[in-house]
Amino acid sequence: MSKALCIYGEVLFDCFPDGREVLGGAPFNVAWHLQAFGQSPMFISRIGDDEPGRQIRRSMMDWGMKLEGLQTDPKHPTGRVAITLDNGEPSYDIVADSAYDFIDARTLAAVEPGWIYHGTLGLRNPDSFAALQQLKSRSAAHVFVDVNLRPPWWQRAAVLTLVDNAAWVKLNRDELALLGDGQPDELAAAERFLVRHGLDGLVLTLGADGAIAVTANAEPIRISPNGVSEVVDAVGAGDAFASVLILGLRLGWPLAETMKRAQDFASELVRRQGATVADPALYRSLRDAWGIPSAGIGA
Repeated sequence: MSKALCIYGEVLFDCFPDGREVLGGAPFNVAWHLQAFGQSPMFISRIGDDEPGRQIRRSMMDWGMKLEGLQTDPKHPTGRVAITLDNGEPSYDIVADSAYDFIDARTLAAVEPGWIYHGTLGLRNPDSFAALQQLKSRSAAHVFVDVNLRPPWWQRAAVLTLVDNAAWVKLNRDELALLGDGQPDELAAAERFLVRHGLDGLVLTLGADGAIAVTANAEPIRISPNGVSEVVDAVGAGDAFASVLILGLRLGWPLAETMKRAQDFASELVRRQGATVADPALYRSLRDAWGIPSAGIGA
């Protein structure tokens, strides 16, 4: 087995009020971006034996993504989320008992992870939680937890246990308020959260106010958007941000540079509807600007 960048969790269709259906799910979005940035992630999830599932498989093939981690469930349907938008901000109706809730530990791809990214929604069912634990047991991988609290699909104690087993955590200000100690100063709350859970790093996203990164032995890093001329919707902006954080951590970029690039990419994504972008030129221009070796979508 070879070391792998493993992205674990849900893949689904985001269903918009205008009738459009867009491929998404936070882990899938992150894997999609990282593929286009030349990182060849192993996306681990489960789809139904249905047309939406076949569409996901075709999309991954077209984008050059590895398929070994994608399981097919004969009993449960491919995931769906009904999205409503209020001034560009999304709310979600997440369908229960979807295929990604039943990722099977017995048929996980034969990989030894070097990095594992996962969220919290895709672990709401014991089957998928158990499969993640098996994946983690294969090596001392760096774990990046992208907190994604979606009522009623989370419990505070369970989420904090996941955080305790992470190296890096990303969460937004509302999630910090729910999981932290109630400290009204956001920076202080983030620093205390970092120490309490023994993290290498914590990134707190603040929406239009940018983001803050805190680490154990350095000054906090705060960034702000340069300004977005048009916000089409915010679906997937946090996933775009997370993908570049992981990219920078893997490639050894300075954290301040990583944060700026993550914010720039997230700002670009909110100009577009949906969470994935099938535009190789966008990623090519960023790879060139960031000095990432040129690679095709299938790299």
